[in-house]
Amino acid sequence: MSGGRLSGGRLTIGLVHGAALLLALGGLAGTLWQGLDEPGHALAFGVLVALGELTGRGARRVGVPPMLEELWGREPAPLAAAGALAYALLGESAGRPTTHGVLQTVAVVVAAGLVGSVPHIARGHGPDRDQLALRVLTVGFAALCFQPLYNAGTLTARIGEGPRYALFLLLLLLLTALCGAVVAALLRRARQHHPYGPLLRDELRALLGIGSAVCATGAVMALGVAVAGLWALPVFAVPLLLTQVSLRRWAAVRTTNRQTIASLARATEIAGCTPPGHARRVAALSRAVGRELGLSGPALTDLEYAALMHDIGQLSLVDPVDGGATAPLPAAEQRRIALLGAAVVRRTGVHEAVARIVEQQADPYREQPLPARIVRTVNAYDDLAGDRAGGALGALERLRLGTARDYHPDVVESLARVLARGGVTPAPPG
Repeated sequence: MSGGRLSGGRLTIGLVHGAALLLALGGLAGTLWQGLDEPGHALAFGVLVALGELTGRGARRVGVPPMLEELWGREPAPLAAAGALAYALLGESAGRPTTHGVLQTVAVVVAAGLVGSVPHIARGHGPDRDQLALRVLTVGFAALCFQPLYNAGTLTARIGEGPRYALFLLLLLLLTALCGAVVAALLRRARQHHPYGPLLRDELRALLGIGSAVCATGAVMALGVAVAGLWALPVFAVPLLLTQVSLRRWAAVRTTNRQTIASLARATEIAGCTPPGHARRVAALSRAVGRELGLSGPALTDLEYAALMHDIGQLSLVDPVDGGATAPLPAAEQRRIALLGAAVVRRTGVHEAVARIVEQQADPYREQPLPARIVRTVNAYDDLAGDRAGGALGALERLRLGTARDYHPDVVESLARVLARGGVTPAPPG
């Protein structure tokens, strides 16, 4: 089963990357063979895409938390994406028809993207291959839907100009964004082996944020150049640049918040209440299990935060728990630690849902919401896996034996599947 998933995932990735590579090579070869139409326009849009790559991908940093890595991973260079889509949907420039086609559009976007990525490659932070493939495929799709119709005169004859033309561009961009979301979710499914539905929901949710800004800016750029010429490019690029700066600041704030929560969670380790790395292991494994069970977006973030701070209540105990393992404790003592922890979490100012998960982790599992069931199960696994007498396999067996009363069967089996795929390293002994 696991081997089949891995081979299927590699096949999906290979097909997507192969299609993007063939399209890129075809665009470059076709442009070299036929020559470059309207070099001024190609240079202007190429500079815009390269500048977008240069300023956008610098926001991606090594070591960011998973939720922010996913955010930047969806569109690390929004200005470059908007410029590429605008070039794909460019029909007129200052009232004069353009003649570049699909192959030249792809060639200019690929060449400019590579040029803009050179400084990042030199620093060891080259572009993600999945993102490169997505950029080539989405731009090629948009150009293929627009350029042949426009160059043949069919688009102008049937739709004309004005509001209907602008609406057509927006609808085409929406269709392109949806196709990109489908392919992006497929790639994430192939790499992470999580259920496709939640991954697709994450991608579609991202379209409402920076994705909508990219699509709107791409359409406005194409329409602006049609009326005012290339001078419209810098004017319409400014709003997206400001949005990009704001997004960076927001990401910095979220990163700081998570670092604060992670530092608070480490307080139990520093105080000797829990084994080193326990909170981080439970958080990483809880997030993977949450993905497996269909959680996404803010619910997954709340789960991760709650898993990081699930043992914070031990700091309020007069007598520390032996070894920091709460799973073997009586239910009343587990409940007391959970209530103490929730009280501490509420004082940190994080989302109330995080405090509720911490508070409910010791409840009977039939009364728990899904995130609390996950934290309870994963915490017990990490506690039990640290027992040299049983180890990881023994811990899973004990969890399965406890599904009648203590742990939800679906969560335990999801945990087993995640561990079988090797997605998270099992807890080390001791």
